[in-house]
Amino acid sequence: MLAHLPLILLAQATTTPAPPQPAPAEQPDAGRLGTAQQSGGGSGDIVVTARRRSETVQTVPIAISVLGGQALADVGAYNVNRITQLQPSLQFYSTNPRNSAANIRGLGAPFGLTNDGIEQGVGIYVDQVYYSRIASATFDFTDTDRIEILRGPQGTLYGKNTTAGAINIYTRKANLTGFEGRVELTGGNYGFFQGKASVSGPLIDDKLAIRLSTSITTRQGTIYNTRINEFQNSQDNQSFRGQLLWKPTDTLDLTLYGDYNAQNPRCCVQYYVRTGATQRPLSRQYAALAAAFGYSVPSTNAFDRVTDLDTVPLAKQKLGGTSLVANLDLGAATLTSVTAYRFWDWVPSSDRDFIGLPVTTVSANPSQQSQFSQELRIASNGKHTFDYVAGAFYFYQKIDTQGLQVQGSAASRFLLNPTSANASNPAVLNGLTAVNTIGFTNTSAAVFGKLTWHASDAFQIAGGLRVNYDKKDGSYVSVVTTGAGSATLNSDQRGVLAPQSYAPQFDKWNVSGDITAAYTLTRDIHAYATYARSYKSGGINLSGLPLDGANNPILSAATVKPEQVNHYELGLKTQFFDRRATVNFAAFWTDISDYQATVTNGQLGVLRGYLANAGKVRTRGIEIDSAFRPTSRFSLYANGAFTDAKYVKFVDAPCPPELSGGTTAAAGQTPSAAGTAGGISPQNCDISGQRLPGVSKWAFSYGAEYDIPLRIAGTDGQIYLGYDGSYRSKFSSNPSPSAYTNIDGYALSNFRLGFKTKDSFNVFGWVRNAFDQDYYEVLAIQSGSTGLVVGQPADPRTYGLTVSKSF
Repeated sequence: MLAHLPLILLAQATTTPAPPQPAPAEQPDAGRLGTAQQSGGGSGDIVVTARRRSETVQTVPIAISVLGGQALADVGAYNVNRITQLQPSLQFYSTNPRNSAANIRGLGAPFGLTNDGIEQGVGIYVDQVYYSRIASATFDFTDTDRIEILRGPQGTLYGKNTTAGAINIYTRKANLTGFEGRVELTGGNYGFFQGKASVSGPLIDDKLAIRLSTSITTRQGTIYNTRINEFQNSQDNQSFRGQLLWKPTDTLDLTLYGDYNAQNPRCCVQYYVRTGATQRPLSRQYAALAAAFGYSVPSTNAFDRVTDLDTVPLAKQKLGGTSLVANLDLGAATLTSVTAYRFWDWVPSSDRDFIGLPVTTVSANPSQQSQFSQELRIASNGKHTFDYVAGAFYFYQKIDTQGLQVQGSAASRFLLNPTSANASNPAVLNGLTAVNTIGFTNTSAAVFGKLTWHASDAFQIAGGLRVNYDKKDGSYVSVVTTGAGSATLNSDQRGVLAPQSYAPQFDKWNVSGDITAAYTLTRDIHAYATYARSYKSGGINLSGLPLDGANNPILSAATVKPEQVNHYELGLKTQFFDRRATVNFAAFWTDISDYQATVTNGQLGVLRGYLANAGKVRTRGIEIDSAFRPTSRFSLYANGAFTDAKYVKFVDAPCPPELSGGTTAAAGQTPSAAGTAGGISPQNCDISGQRLPGVSKWAFSYGAEYDIPLRIAGTDGQIYLGYDGSYRSKFSSNPSPSAYTNIDGYALSNFRLGFKTKDSFNVFGWVRNAFDQDYYEVLAIQSGSTGLVVGQPADPRTYGLTVSKSF
């Protein structure tokens, strides 16, 4: 059965549409990580809706992977972060839910702290509803049918323009014909517990059905805080999801969705990893600063997993919403309407100095977001000489943020320029407080469509077009007062926390499009070629602006221009040996002008980055994905991605820490060598030709599963052994590549051993990161060019037992 394949298959090829339907019914084999193959041969095709119509995964001319809900449970991939181990081209980085980024092929969002004023390049959709912030998608998967991951620009098919790709999450549909239920319980080390349950059935036969599901995840933290005497980086998530499906006629169905999620973990801490030499005077680098306070961290080995941060970490959020999806079959076409409202409330607390000294005692940006969206689409039914999809989309988002930052008694020594007379006076910065009031509205509207011409049974050409309008309005007001409550600041205080008040605006029309030629060589060999011209909306800076020489905001930096994307792709999809083997290829080249990058200000006290346009970025690569089932009992897969992503031109980038912290070079001065204490630092650095952050040049996922028939207590089933592995090569963890923030390559291995019966009962033991690989999710640098490098170690070895039952 396909349901036994522990596989991700990245599908690329031409299209032979299946009969269109508004959304595919739950498929028995969408339960594994998908490919269109089945033991013993036969079609076994998985149906997807990547192009807003139902097509088989092996024939749609888009680079796409399909992750089935049951397989996600088997491998423990219960959120977006964990599916990166299964999908080589997907990158996900997070220091807390708000500061998260999902990238595909190295593109999507700037690496670093999140700025609400820009768009994400990877669209997140749940049951066809666009989630405007990646943070609002950091929930545990609940009652998931499948996940489709599309790579490359998708703006001519989707409501929101998505220049890097899309992640489509589909939950299981309500059952109109009978009662069904699912229960899954998992326990593991670190006090891990996860419980999931769902029930569905008709309220009125064939007319009205309901589906209810819930999930809870708790786990003790993996990092011990010696100061607060608690484990941190814990998990504490609860979610509830409901669905009503009404089918009043054979041609009309309406589905009302509602969901609510609450998370309240002690998360997320970053702490001491190592130090590196900067160009700041030695007396103001980390070792001397810590010694001046008689301070030392509990351990200089981050994988001892202990810290003494003096701020209680919080990552509390509530998110949810409701949506109505209606499908009307008009005969020749299907009309679809998606109306949705969503909210996200965020209550954080972080230790932004990353050590147990009172440098920054408070750093928090509570935020409340709401969004409304309306999409209307029409798609032709059946296969004709010309098939089409056309739609209109409206989106409105509002965000209110209340920022607070307070400096402590150690701030003067850590943050002020050593030449300042105030550098050794704690009172100058102690209690310095910035209260930031931030408002943002985002309005977007678009019309889009795609027309496919079937020139013959084997050859087709599909062209798409999108006309898009974006308008963003913001307000940023920062009121700064001294520890004594005075609003009169000296230059040192303004250099750390500067009063700012500005109201940036951005609005722009753009037109984008794509064209794809696809050819079916044989029933099981498909090829395609795509060119896309796309845009990522411009934006506004809502994290404060850089300062000029007089410590005043540089207002010209308030807006960021749109990215312009030119994308080229070739794909070949093959199956052979009676579809027991699948091997797919994709090659891509993407050029981006005016790339939106996260940069940092030259002032020593800046804690947050801002956005600017780099000159040009290029990513190119090759993806090879394969799956084999030699026998009905044994399956294996191997997927790989080579991604070469670099800055083609970025001549005025921020400098890495080893070239920062010294006296800024004047005209004609030659900067000092990297790491020269008390040296001369360049005003900016040319990082053209260097790698983009967060992107491994090589990434792989691979695995196998073997099962043997077994009868236990009169019940027939299979005992099975499964393995899933992944590898990522070294990548940079700083917007400007630095020798101090490179993360070494690492390999992970996960095992599972269990017994299952057909579509009913499953029990298995599992171990993840089986060889206890030490690796970092992200690295960062402490503000002020002190040379301190901090990081967030990934999970150690975990193990447990999962029991699930369907009825």
